[in-house]
Amino acid sequence: MAAPNPEKTLQDEATCSICLDYFQDPVMIIDCGHNFCRNCITQCCEGSAFKPLSCPQCRKHFLWKNLHPNRHLWNIVELAKQFSKRRANENGEQKLCAKHLEPLKLFCEDDRTPMCVVCDRSRAHRKHSVVPIEEAAQVYKDKLHHCLQTLKEEKEKILSLKLQIEKPSQDLLKDTAAERQKLLSEFQQLQQFLEKHKQHLLAQLDEVEKQVEKKKAEDAVTFSEEVSRLGALIQELEQKCREPPSGLLQDIESTINRCRKDKFQPPVILDCSELKRKLQVFSKESSSLQQDVKKFKETLSEPKWIHEYVVLDRGTAHPRFLVSDDRRSVTWGHVRLEMPYSPKRFDPARCVLGSRGFLSGKHHWTVDVENGTSWALGVAQDTVQRKGQFSFVPEEGIWAVGLNNGQYRALTSPPELLHLNSPLNQIQVCLDYERQTVAFCDSEEQCQFYCFRSADFEGKALFPFFRVGDIKTTLSLC
Repeated sequence: MAAPNPEKTLQDEATCSICLDYFQDPVMIIDCGHNFCRNCITQCCEGSAFKPLSCPQCRKHFLWKNLHPNRHLWNIVELAKQFSKRRANENGEQKLCAKHLEPLKLFCEDDRTPMCVVCDRSRAHRKHSVVPIEEAAQVYKDKLHHCLQTLKEEKEKILSLKLQIEKPSQDLLKDTAAERQKLLSEFQQLQQFLEKHKQHLLAQLDEVEKQVEKKKAEDAVTFSEEVSRLGALIQELEQKCREPPSGLLQDIESTINRCRKDKFQPPVILDCSELKRKLQVFSKESSSLQQDVKKFKETLSEPKWIHEYVVLDRGTAHPRFLVSDDRRSVTWGHVRLEMPYSPKRFDPARCVLGSRGFLSGKHHWTVDVENGTSWALGVAQDTVQRKGQFSFVPEEGIWAVGLNNGQYRALTSPPELLHLNSPLNQIQVCLDYERQTVAFCDSEEQCQFYCFRSADFEGKALFPFFRVGDIKTTLSLC
């Protein structure tokens, strides 16, 4: 006969025979000595408060007043729980049943939760499908591997899309850095040229100044010498006049001869015509340089055309529009998507706007319309109507051209038929906000085929505008 298992015996003694779980608030029937959870015996004997009761285990009759708490058994239950917890720790098992402190060796497929052997014997899981926890873990591990693979593929897709979206920005940043370096180099060369030209002109002016100063100094010496000579002679004559006759007549002839000396010959007046001619040349060069600087300033102040990287705003797209992942193309879908209501969204008008608007400057972008039989494109005010029916005309805040029924039209009121030599494949939209013009060019032919002039933008932001009229049409930004 097999030796009794003390662990199993202790667990059986601490288990209620009704709920097959550890005792909760155990009570003992004095008449027969059997123990039950207070809640379990109460449910079994419900409605028999004034009738003889039967023990659920031995069927012996007892009175309700003969139910007494069994504190000693409660201590045994706590001891059994602690023993199970220690045994689990010794076996290296980390997860224990929070209720029974038994190892979680089973898995309930109905409740999708791990459980212990005591939970398996309980009434709550009696009719549930239960499998070993290792078997269930393998099944869910396979499911997790499948989810993991799906998530990794989604992550790679998002990273690839991120690189695809960021590439134009990175390329533009590289072009900007190259243009910055080029601009700094050109301005450095310009500064060097201006400095060299300045030094050349200043050297010429210095030469003129030196010539004038030299002539001025030479003339000053000549005048100073003559004034000194005349001063000495005057002084001598005055002294002569004060002498007595005998002294006055002494060497009188020599004195008179010195007074009769040739008259003073003044220096030749400087001929300034040549120097003035040089100054005039300098003045002309300076004026020419000022004109060049003025033109250069005007060139810098003139707004430049900016090629815009336009992306579509999904929040404005009609519910049946299919916008690509990079938000650079749009087509008409077969099914209307369930979208939350938004005052920004066009509905029922089949339109979508670009994500960025413009309040100033010159901007242009190119749209591929080769795969299209019904479309319109241009610019629209941010306040353009989004709900209900409306016309795509300037009076409604839209400046656009389009194709419908095989005919190109400017969307004016009434529409203006456009006579083109060949079908349009790529259209460049050119917005000049300050001059209030919206021009449309054939990118392949490099020619303008229509222009809205003197457009009243009313100081409002203008957004790239697109309309797709049928399921055959796809508009793509180049």
